[in-house]
Amino acid sequence: MPQHDADNTMLSPIHKRATIAPNASAYRIGELKVSYQTLSQQVVAIGEQLIQAGLQRGDRIACIGYNQPELLTLYWACVDHGMLFCPISPRFAPKQLIELIQTHQYTYCWLGDISNNSANQALHEVLSNDITQPLELDFTQHSRASAPANIDPNRGVNAILTSGSTGLPKAAVHSFANHIASANGSKSLIDITAEDSWLLSLPLFHIGGLAIANRCALSGASVVFEDKSMSLATQLSRDKISHLSLVSAQLQKLLDSDNCDLSQVKAMLLGGGVISADLLQQLDTLNIAAYTSYGMTEMSSQITTGKAHADGSSGIPLPKRELKIVDGEIWVKGECLFLGYLTQDSFQRPTDSEGWFYTKDLAHWDENANLRIDGRADNMFISGGENIQPEEIEAALKLHPQIDDAIVFAIADDKFGKLPAATIKIANDSAGQPAEPELTAFLADKIARFKRPRQYYPWPDINSVGIKVVRKQVIAAVISAVISAK
Repeated sequence: MPQHDADNTMLSPIHKRATIAPNASAYRIGELKVSYQTLSQQVVAIGEQLIQAGLQRGDRIACIGYNQPELLTLYWACVDHGMLFCPISPRFAPKQLIELIQTHQYTYCWLGDISNNSANQALHEVLSNDITQPLELDFTQHSRASAPANIDPNRGVNAILTSGSTGLPKAAVHSFANHIASANGSKSLIDITAEDSWLLSLPLFHIGGLAIANRCALSGASVVFEDKSMSLATQLSRDKISHLSLVSAQLQKLLDSDNCDLSQVKAMLLGGGVISADLLQQLDTLNIAAYTSYGMTEMSSQITTGKAHADGSSGIPLPKRELKIVDGEIWVKGECLFLGYLTQDSFQRPTDSEGWFYTKDLAHWDENANLRIDGRADNMFISGGENIQPEEIEAALKLHPQIDDAIVFAIADDKFGKLPAATIKIANDSAGQPAEPELTAFLADKIARFKRPRQYYPWPDINSVGIKVVRKQVIAAVISAVISAK
């Protein structure tokens, strides 16, 4: 891992790796392998173009695009020059894009190759109103003359939008020192070396995707872009990928594939809720280490991590992190904690007098000292005097083989005040939504009677802009459909 110099500066890991192993693969996309030396030269060239365009340290660049090499290159150029890489999902509606750019004062805007008419329309409207300045960058240039400068790892280098449950997402600012601490802590449990590769299955506008890029660069490993032209099983075989980040549904589909060869896979970081004992047993048989974790944008990705268990536990705190539970609620701090949320001309970090950040997540330590997430403080409601935590019911519902996702919410009731209801997303290969009596019987030995949903609704047809479902958006769509049907 890179060491800080006495003046608190360091060489970006991209450039350092270019001097140590210039021909090693920095990233792969399809059949193309790009070396660290080539990436380093491209990053320097983009940095030169940013300076020539008049950008300075601290300037904010809205980067609208899906995962692509240009987006990764632009990120590392921002690291070099202390500019804020502010990636945005192209799936935001035009009005939302404009609001995000205005609210967070993104001075410049770069649009990737996204083939999205709505995003292009939004960008045209933004630029025509002089809200931000467009960036035209030539990613084919390679700089061989300029030497990369050392960076200050404590300066802000990116602002990642949170997946906030409601309202406009906040932009969480991280320093590269945050990312170093995050990667080091992850590596203490999930080792990754220069011979390894990690599939970039998460978007770079999500902290999980950016964490993959940072882990690989700091270890000299290779980032592998997803190949949408083939199945995951086929790509794993072709690209010899060693590390994966997957959710339960992806893992199930992968293991069900006829051509599934996981012999080269060393580790999987699994998310998306409880992983079934059957899936974990299959991974154990294949001698693949599987891990689950609890993390958040504000803590630069992983906070706790542990070997995956069917009980849904999330492991123990990784190095450089601190976590405490007060009255069932999680507070965190440490070297991974972000610099703060973007404000108009700076950023602010809402911590208490001792530096603790309140997550609004509910949890407890189990008998093995592993963290067990119980839900969100702002999702809980009371039914007939009993506390209802939706996430507990959702986890039980998602154990049903026909259910891909579920969100539980409160509906008004004259007798109990509120009662639990659920909207469920059916698996693609399912014949249809299970009947209510079947679901009631399925939940009988999993949750208490008073927690079982009294009504089930179909999953609404809505567009999600991130990798996480915004529960308040889903609930609002369900309620609107119910009202319209009356």
